[in-house]
Amino acid sequence: MTAHDLAGLHLAESGDGGPLVLCLHGIGSSSAAFAPQAGALAAAGHRVVAWDAPGYGRSADPDGDLTLDDYADTAAAVIRARAAEAHVVGVSWGGVIALRLATRHPELAASLTVADSTPGSGTSPEKAAAMRARVPELERLGPRAFAEERGPRLLSPDAPPELVRRVVDTMAGSIRTPGYRQAAESMAATDLRGELAEVTAPTLVLCGDQDRITGPDASQVLAGGLHRTAYVIVKDAGHLANQEQPEHFNAWLLSHLHIVTDTRNHLEKG
Repeated sequence: MTAHDLAGLHLAESGDGGPLVLCLHGIGSSSAAFAPQAGALAAAGHRVVAWDAPGYGRSADPDGDLTLDDYADTAAAVIRARAAEAHVVGVSWGGVIALRLATRHPELAASLTVADSTPGSGTSPEKAAAMRARVPELERLGPRAFAEERGPRLLSPDAPPELVRRVVDTMAGSIRTPGYRQAAESMAATDLRGELAEVTAPTLVLCGDQDRITGPDASQVLAGGLHRTAYVIVKDAGHLANQEQPEHFNAWLLSHLHIVTDTRNHLEKG
């Protein structure tokens, strides 16, 4: 597939109608990451679409190199194919894509939910180098051993073994070198701090209190740079707060969507 081409993109869809929610996974995952959200959102009257990013899971590998803009534009094409706008939910790398989408296509972002994310790995040479160093590690170990090494770090130390196994299995079945390399480079080349003030969509920023990957500090940078934002710490959760504490995460997410919708309806009537 090429950038913005949806023909080779795998999309998991839930719900029969209602406002569109687009879910963008992290760099080591797939649409399966949002299984804990899909049912709750659909039950609340939303149409949910979660992608396997280009080069991930059941999606085709890209024909050429993709930048963060390409990922954001491809996500925008998913929205345009289905609705006039969407509430965009992004975890980690997915949150970075969501923020770039909101600055490039503000008319498409009804709201954002950015979980356990960061302004990008280009905020320092050390972080950029560490992100790029993951690629030869994946090439050396292969997807399964790479997932066994990295997967447990994405959760809190007290995460149940069955969740750890599910996260590792999802990663092992989702990543491969072409897609992961391009995703890592898109992160290494990105520093969103200078454009956060341009985001006009109301944004919920969440972070697990035991996130050992990006950490609460990075989420605080996001929350502090955005104009229309709420910041929530999810207790007893690591980097994958949406999977480790889904009830709490879903409650905050649904509350955010309700407030955004209620506020817009009030303004339109006024």
